[in-house]
Amino acid sequence: MKIVMATGTFDIIHPGHLYYLEEAKKLGGENAKLVVVVARDTTVRAKKRIPIVDEQQRLEVVRVLKPVDEAYLGSTTDMFKVVERIKPDIIAIGPDQNFDLNWLEEELEARNLDARIMKINEYKKLPLNSSCKIIKKIKKMEFDEEIFKNC
Repeated sequence: MKIVMATGTFDIIHPGHLYYLEEAKKLGGENAKLVVVVARDTTVRAKKRIPIVDEQQRLEVVRVLKPVDEAYLGSTTDMFKVVERIKPDIIAIGPDQNFDLNWLEEELEARNLDARIMKINEYKKLPLNSSCKIIKKIKKMEFDEEIFKNC
């Protein structure tokens, strides 16, 4: 059985996340095990934005998604620590993840980690397939007190 590792923020879960995880799992073949690493709040703040949902809640949501076999929080200091612990055969990189793939491969080799980096090239074409798009749509909405009275 091949172990596929997928990583991400997974803030405001949407169909793009599910597509990424389904495609990542397929990379390992029929009986693949998908292990997901959820980015820590400190990492999200440093690389993207302030997360809407905190890391523990994001982890709990990811754990119950159908394609996911296991899920863990990432490291706050060294993103390769969790790779060393999981020892995946494949590391899936999402279409919106801007990693230097050559640097990742060199770092894996330097740490004697035998994992293949594979990029998922695109998401399904959906109108709201990113958390940022969802946040921007909410920010544009006029807030009618009647609609949001129970929020």
